[in-house]
Amino acid sequence: MLKELGFYKGVNLGGWLSQCDYSEERMDTFITEADFARIAGWGFDHVRLPVDYNVVQNEDGTMKEGGLRRIDAAVALARKYGLRLVLDLHKTPGFSFDAGEHEAGFFDSEAFQEKFYAIWECFAARYGTDPAQLAFELLNEVTQRDYLPAWKRISRECVRRIRMYAPETLILLGSYQWNSARTLPELDAPYDARVVYNFHFYEPHSFTHQGAYWMDESFDKSRRLSFAESGASEAWFEDFLAPAFEKARSEGAELYCGEFGVIDVVPCEEALKWFRALCAVFKRHGVARALWSYKQMDFGLADARMDGVRGELLELLLS
Repeated sequence: MLKELGFYKGVNLGGWLSQCDYSEERMDTFITEADFARIAGWGFDHVRLPVDYNVVQNEDGTMKEGGLRRIDAAVALARKYGLRLVLDLHKTPGFSFDAGEHEAGFFDSEAFQEKFYAIWECFAARYGTDPAQLAFELLNEVTQRDYLPAWKRISRECVRRIRMYAPETLILLGSYQWNSARTLPELDAPYDARVVYNFHFYEPHSFTHQGAYWMDESFDKSRRLSFAESGASEAWFEDFLAPAFEKARSEGAELYCGEFGVIDVVPCEEALKWFRALCAVFKRHGVARALWSYKQMDFGLADARMDGVRGELLELLLS
């Protein structure tokens, strides 16, 4: 279904309406029409658009028309260049995957949850009439296992409310531990046939995140590994993802990997080995996916450092 609908081989527009300084200059210039044209020209069929709640919602829960118009413009550009768009709520009132954002309380607060529902009711009413163009990703990377019971209840209620406006729109739903594929089997059966299981993949972190300045003190930021030294391989990826594959099969659902990539600290030739092995597994199992990320954000496909290997990487991503 995802392949036929054009949500199969995508790239993230990270750092545009999320994980940024939210300045007008940033949101006006970081991604432009030329970027949409380039992404389409490379052969991707969709983009994933992360959006933080404060771009579209005021503290009192009312919506910001200016922020919504920015999403409108992104949708229009995607449509102009033949791309679909996944609308991802990257941060919601009271919760962020990044502890540095100092968001807390979402899973225990009805007030925060109502703000979350209000965002999705607005998105559904505004964009739900075009299910061929947009898909919805409810929330980026739930972190702790303790949140799972509440997240199951909240996500089900959110889908119910979305369906009042958008009965056919694809909805992507992930589990905890930063949207790990390993925790996906703990999710309930999909609400309906248009709900897709979603995971992110950066395994092993010791390879894909080596040198990452934002990791906590338990992570050795000085360690450098080649792909061979990481212990990963195509067979390793198969084994790691096997529970997610089985869960999807048992529920009659499809799988979407909303983020995957290798930090720019890793030499490009070593990163290619990781992509080659993982993409072979994704292709074998028909996993739809969106690369993290198009530009900068420590993972940029468009960055100059990728010039020598971008052609080969695009072959892997788009085959």
